[in-house]
Amino acid sequence: MLFQRGEEEKKEPKKEHKRIIDYANNTDGAKLELEPEEYYETKKAAQAEVMETVDKELLGKYRDDKSKEEIKKVVVSVLQKLHPQMPFKTIQVLAVRITNEISGYGPLEKYLNDPEITEILIERFDKITIEKDGRIHQTDDSFSSEDDLRLVVERIIMPLGKRLDWSSPTVDARLQDGSRVNAVIPPISVDGTQVAIRKFKKEISLDKLIEFGALNEKLKEALTKCVRGRLSILVSGGTGSGKSTFLNALSEYVRRDLSIITIENPIELQFQHPHVRRWEARPGNIEGKGEISIRHLVINALRSRPDIIIIGEVRGSEAYDLANALNTGHDGSMSTLHANTPNEATKRFISMVASAEVLSKDLVPSYVAGGIDIIVQLSRMPDSSRKLVAIHEVLGEENGEIKTRPLVEWKTHRHEENRIVGDWEMVSDQFGKINKLKDQGIDFTTWL
Repeated sequence: MLFQRGEEEKKEPKKEHKRIIDYANNTDGAKLELEPEEYYETKKAAQAEVMETVDKELLGKYRDDKSKEEIKKVVVSVLQKLHPQMPFKTIQVLAVRITNEISGYGPLEKYLNDPEITEILIERFDKITIEKDGRIHQTDDSFSSEDDLRLVVERIIMPLGKRLDWSSPTVDARLQDGSRVNAVIPPISVDGTQVAIRKFKKEISLDKLIEFGALNEKLKEALTKCVRGRLSILVSGGTGSGKSTFLNALSEYVRRDLSIITIENPIELQFQHPHVRRWEARPGNIEGKGEISIRHLVINALRSRPDIIIIGEVRGSEAYDLANALNTGHDGSMSTLHANTPNEATKRFISMVASAEVLSKDLVPSYVAGGIDIIVQLSRMPDSSRKLVAIHEVLGEENGEIKTRPLVEWKTHRHEENRIVGDWEMVSDQFGKINKLKDQGIDFTTWL
């Protein structure tokens, strides 16, 4: 088992009512009555046997018919062992029920299937909240116990070769549909297992983002010209501001004759492009071996003949290798990073490049400035909407810092019925990258 539970961690299942399972198809019309504890222990035993014996690849395919059939065979075997007097037809019906419960994600299923829900937060086994339309809502659903919740998390991480126990109480994982899962257990989370699932919306286009109010038609036209003209773009924003979604939407406009390598941890981008190679960094295994870092993949990408390298998010010393790519002919490369303003983004990028300890600190700002063309700043607004709030052009280095020119900014005019009302304004009509776009055959006129 991946979870190492102490006796003090076990919780009794809820005893809300006697669970009666009616098998009308039995020839004698008999009913089988299972107390909640007995049903729970039976299901837990079946779950443990499934995790131990079923192929890990099948365990990851939780809605696959072949996978369910293999799981059901194991469940039938466990039922026959624990309830030898149970009629075979009864075992078959009960096996279907238990298989459905242990091969899926329990009460999370309907929220994972709902395209309008963007995040699922489990604060305790008996408290599930969701994010919908940018706002948090508490649901009436819950897991029956702490152990039930942990078994679901275990199903998520086992096919990925990850662990979650006292010595490793946090884990990041990815569901089949690309959704990101972060789980934390005691002693880190003192109130029990806690889980955050960030669902990734597929194929969100710039046109869809315009419908959501994230930008307007003129900004879309200008940004797509920047992408087609192979300007290097850094998308900056805070947590939940929509950086990955925005980067994914921009990718649609990369020229079709170019080759792209994307590097992420975990995979989120789903580029609609004919020549894209998707690489995913990975942590070390249970023994701490086999780690493949983003930096290692960026270095390897430089040897693999991409025209454009896109890093889902720069977090550390791999920023140096991205800057190296930007300064060695990989025009049009893009990435995201966490920052609240374009100026903060440049400072963070400088700090991350310096952490690689390849360049002397006084050379880093000019090296970074030489590779980035524009910074697109995103923000999650007080009304929970996500917007493009600024575009800055990178001009160069000055006194050890990167100098930028604000081009576009969002201006809030008023708050109206819990909604922010405003518009984008052009701050400067100067844009030094126009000649670079002209060299690519792009006629750029204005941002707005």
